[in-house]
Amino acid sequence: MKMRKIKLRVNQKQLQFLSKDETSGNFQKEGMLGVGREVKSRTDLKQRFCRLRGNMLFILKEQGGKLEEVLLLERCDVMKLPGQDTQLAVTFESGDPPVFLQCSSPLECVSWLFVLKNANTDSLRRRITHLHTLIHKHSQPQHSHVTPQSLGDTGAASGAKPAAKVSPLHLTLCVCAKTARVQVQVCVIDTHTHTVRRHCCCRTEETDQGVFLTSMCFLGDYPLYHHSRIKVTVYHEEELLTHTARSFLGFTSFSIRDLLKSKEPHISLNLRTMDGVNEMGEVKVSCLQMEGENGDETPPEHKCSELCDSLHSSIHDRDNSPTMRAVLCAQVCKVYRFQTEDQRWLLVREQMSETPLSFSLPKQLLSALIQEHTCRVQEVKELGDLSPHWDGLRHDVTNHCNYLIGCYQETLTELNKLSASSCFKSSSSKSEKHLQFVPTNLHSQRMEVTGPDSTGVWYEVITVGAPADHHQSFKHGGLKKLLSKHTPRADSSVSYSEDESSRARELLAGVAQLQPLVFGLAEELLAVSLEQNAARLQEALDGLAQQTEVFVHALKDELVKSALLAIHSQCAANYNSSHVHSNGLLCDNRSDSQDGETSPRQRDVSGQDAEYDEEEWDMAWANVAKSLNCIIAMSDRLLGREDRPQDLTPSDQQEAAAGDTNSQNTGSSSLSAASSWQEQLLPLVVTLRDCVREAVCKARTAMMFVILQSAVASTVHQGPPQIVQRRHAVFSQVLSAVVCGFTLKLYGSLEDPEFLQQLLSVGVLVQFEGLLSTYGDEVGMLEDMEVGVADLSGVAFTITEAKTEHPEDLLPTLCGTWGSFVVEVPLPSETFTSLPQEAKKGRLIRVLPLLFNIGINQQQSLAERFGDSSLQERVNQQSCERLKVYCQTLRETLPHMAGIQSLPDLLSSLSRCVETRKRKNVEVLWIAATVCRQVNGVRMTSCKSAKDRTAMSVTLEQCVLLRDRHTLSQQSFSSALDCMRRSRLSWGQMLGCYTQPSTPACGLDSGASPPGLQGSWSPTCWAPKAPRRHLYPVAFLLVSSHLLVLWLILSLVFLLAKYQ
Repeated sequence: MKMRKIKLRVNQKQLQFLSKDETSGNFQKEGMLGVGREVKSRTDLKQRFCRLRGNMLFILKEQGGKLEEVLLLERCDVMKLPGQDTQLAVTFESGDPPVFLQCSSPLECVSWLFVLKNANTDSLRRRITHLHTLIHKHSQPQHSHVTPQSLGDTGAASGAKPAAKVSPLHLTLCVCAKTARVQVQVCVIDTHTHTVRRHCCCRTEETDQGVFLTSMCFLGDYPLYHHSRIKVTVYHEEELLTHTARSFLGFTSFSIRDLLKSKEPHISLNLRTMDGVNEMGEVKVSCLQMEGENGDETPPEHKCSELCDSLHSSIHDRDNSPTMRAVLCAQVCKVYRFQTEDQRWLLVREQMSETPLSFSLPKQLLSALIQEHTCRVQEVKELGDLSPHWDGLRHDVTNHCNYLIGCYQETLTELNKLSASSCFKSSSSKSEKHLQFVPTNLHSQRMEVTGPDSTGVWYEVITVGAPADHHQSFKHGGLKKLLSKHTPRADSSVSYSEDESSRARELLAGVAQLQPLVFGLAEELLAVSLEQNAARLQEALDGLAQQTEVFVHALKDELVKSALLAIHSQCAANYNSSHVHSNGLLCDNRSDSQDGETSPRQRDVSGQDAEYDEEEWDMAWANVAKSLNCIIAMSDRLLGREDRPQDLTPSDQQEAAAGDTNSQNTGSSSLSAASSWQEQLLPLVVTLRDCVREAVCKARTAMMFVILQSAVASTVHQGPPQIVQRRHAVFSQVLSAVVCGFTLKLYGSLEDPEFLQQLLSVGVLVQFEGLLSTYGDEVGMLEDMEVGVADLSGVAFTITEAKTEHPEDLLPTLCGTWGSFVVEVPLPSETFTSLPQEAKKGRLIRVLPLLFNIGINQQQSLAERFGDSSLQERVNQQSCERLKVYCQTLRETLPHMAGIQSLPDLLSSLSRCVETRKRKNVEVLWIAATVCRQVNGVRMTSCKSAKDRTAMSVTLEQCVLLRDRHTLSQQSFSSALDCMRRSRLSWGQMLGCYTQPSTPACGLDSGASPPGLQGSWSPTCWAPKAPRRHLYPVAFLLVSSHLLVLWLILSLVFLLAKYQ
C-alpha cells in the first residue's frame, strides 16, 4: 500500500513519533482492521494495525511496525456499507478513492463508526457550534423566550413564527482564479439546525482568461431561508472529464441575508485556503430576480441574457422523480433570461442529458436475438429426417443462425465488461466493433420556458448520430442498396408468418399425439372383439370414434392444404434447377435426380406427380372418416343392429353398404359359421390405419415445409449474415433513441387525457429529422437510416406497473421477436393506477416512424449540382404520404383534439415543399417538425455524429419556438441563438462530443458561416469556430473551365473505383 501524500506541517519523524506506543494514551481507539481501496472480496483488504488520534487515522503494517499511511479525516464521510455489518467506507469530498475498513465483529464495527464520525473535523465544528448555541440559550434570562429562529434573524418576530423561505432564488457566481479549469461545489448551511445540504457540483465555463461564470437555481420548494449560508468550494481540475483528478483550490461563504440586503449589484468574496491564510482568487455573487418574485426592479447591471451552467443535481422539480432519474443521467443545464416583445422577461432552462438506455436496450436486444436464433436452430433440428434438398435448407438456416449467435454473444460479453454506469458512446467510438449496436451521441435536449403568463412549458427533442453501421463502413453502400442487390431464389416466394409457423408446430404436436391414440384404440377394438362382449365392444367403438373425429378435425386446417399446394408450386418452379447449400450439397431438382424409393418421412415434392389435385388433401382426411364409418357399420351388423343405417346420412349409408359388401366378400362364410368378430373387423381396422398413416404423412410434410420456410424466410432470405447483423445494429440504435423519446413524452403528458387516448387509438408518431447529404459515405448512412426507421413499424409500446421505484425497475424492457418487439414502459404504482383502463390492461401502442432528410452542408451542394439526390426525394415523399394517412386517422378518431384543425393547411404546404425541386429546401424540415409537435409526436434530430449540424438545427428550432410561442423579441433572437450555440460547443467539449478548441472541430474557417446553411437557416452568429480540416475542390472551379472538366473526370474515375 502506497504512502498517501498529504500536505501537513509535520515531517515523517513527527508522524512516526505520533504513532508510537509511547503516546498510546492519546489514542481514542486502536485495533486490527482490514484496509483497502477496493472491496471486491475480503481478500482485497489487508490486515493492518490502526490507531486514531484526533482527526488522524494511523495505519501501521503491524503493532509497533512501520507507518504505511495516514488518513486525515477532514471533509469526509464515514458510513456503514449496505448489507454489511462489519465493513465501513470513508469517502472524501475531494474525489479521492474511498477507503474501506473491515472490522472483526458487528459490535466492533459500531464502535469504530462512532469514533471515526466524531473525529471528522466537520463533525467537530458542528458540535462546537451546537455547544455555543446551548451556552447562549441558557445564558439568556428565563423570561426572554428566544427561539432558534430569532437567533439568526433579528428582523423576525420572536416566538414560534417559522422562518420564511426566500426561494425561488437565482444566483450567479463569477470565479476569478489563475487556473485552466475549475469545478465548483455549492453547499447550503442552515445555521439553526446545524445541517449542511450539498446543493450542486459541476464544472464551469471560462468566459474570459481566468474568469469562470456559472449560476445556481433554488426553486420554490427548496429550504432556503434568510439565516442560511452558502458555502462555495472551488477545485482545480487536473484533466477534463476526470472526476477524481482534482485538487482543492479554496472556499468562501456568505449569508443570504447579507446578499439580499446588499445595495451593490454583487458582493465580492475572497477565495481562501482551508487555513484561511492565503488568498487564491475572488468570487463575485449577484442575485437575479425574475418578474413576479418581488416588486423591486432588477438593476440594469443584472440584465444579462446568459446565466451559464446551472449545476448538476440542482433541479428540485419533476426531474428528480424516480421515473426521470431512471432514464436520464449526467444532466447538464443552462439558464437564460431573454426579453419579450412587451419588455417582460422569459426564464429559459436548457437541459441536456445522457440516458442509460444507450446501453441497456442494445443489451436486451442482443439477448432477445440470441434467444430467438437459438430457438430457431432447435426448431429445425427437431424436424427429424428430411430429404436432401430440405436438409440442405436446414443446414443453411443452422449456419446462418449460429454465425449470428456467435457474433452477438461476443458483442454482449464486451458490453457487459463495461462499467455499469456507462451511458454514452462518443463519435470517436462509432466504428468500434463491440459498440456497433450502441447509438452515437444519444442525448435528450429539453427546454423549459417560464414566462410571466406560464408556469413552465417543456419542449423536447432527441439528438443522436445517424443510425448506421460505421464498423462495416459504406464501401458498398448502405442497407437499402445491399438489400436490393440480394435477390432471393425462386423458392423464397413462399413465406409464412410467425403465427402460421406456431400453428404448424401445434398441428405437428397434435398429430404426433393423436396418431398413437387412434392406433391404440383400434388395437383395443380388435382385442375386445375376441371376447364377443357387446357392451365391451360398444365401449371400445365409442372411444375409437371419438378420437378419430378429433384427429379428422385437427387435420381439417386450410394451412395444410395451402402448404401442400405451395410445395407442388415450388417444385414446378425449381424444375431442372440446382442449388448448392452451405453444407456443400448440390441439390438437383431435375426429374432424373431422384432414383429409388424413399420413405414417407423422406419423400420430397420432387418425387410427386406433376399433376396435383387441390382436392387431394380433402380426400386424405375424408378417407379416414369413411374408414371409421365402415368399422361402425360392421360393428352394428355384428351386434345385430340392422336398423343402425337408418339413422345415418345417405352418404354414410353408402359407406356402410360398401363396408357390408367388403365384409361379405371377406367373411360371409365366417358369419354363417359363427366365426370370431375379429376376422370381420380386421381388414377394416387395417384400412383405417393406412388412411390415418397417409394423412399424417401428408400433414407432417406440409407442416415441416411451413416451419422450414418460415425459418428460411426469417434468416437466409434476409440476406447474408453480415447484412442481417448490420440491419440489427442499425435497428438497435434507432430503437434506443425512440424508446428514450417516447418515455420522456409519456412522463411529461401523463396528466393529458387526450394524449393518452391518442396513444391507445392511433399510436404515437415518431419523426426523424435527418441532415445527411446524398454524397459520399453519408449516402450509405442515409440508406442505413431509412431501413432502420422503417423497421420501427414492427415495434409497439405497452405500459406496465413497476415492481418498485428502484431505477432498474423503472427502465423500459424489451420482449418479443424480430418484427414484433414490444417495449414495456413501467410506471410507479401511484401513477399507474391513474391511467385509463385500456392502458392498464396492456393495450399495445403502435409506432408510426417517419424520416425527413435535407442535406445542408457543402457535400449536398456537390450532390445537387453533379450528383443524385433521388434517395432524399423518395424518402421525403414516402414519409409525407404516411404522415397524411396518420393525420387523417387522427382527425377521424379524435375530431375535437386541440390544434387538429390546422393540420390540412400544414400538410398541403408540406406536400408542395416536398414536390418542389429546390436546393436545400429546409422548409420541409420546419413544416414536418411543426406537424409532429401539433400531433404530440416524438422528435428526433440527427446528422453524421449529432454534433455541429444537429446543434445548429436544435438551437435554431428552440429560438423559433421562443419567438413564435413565447413572443421572444426580434432584437433578442440573434443573441439568444448565439448564447445557445456557444453553450452547445462548451457542452460538447465537456461531455466528449467535441474536440478541444485547439483542434479542428468542424472543418470551417474562423469567422466563416457553416457550410450549406445560408439564408434563413443560419444566422451569422454561429458560435463554433475552428480551423479548416477539409479542403473542397469547388473553390478551384472558378479558375478555368479546363479545371472544371478535369475535376469532373477525376470525380467520375474516383466514384467508379469506389462503387465498382
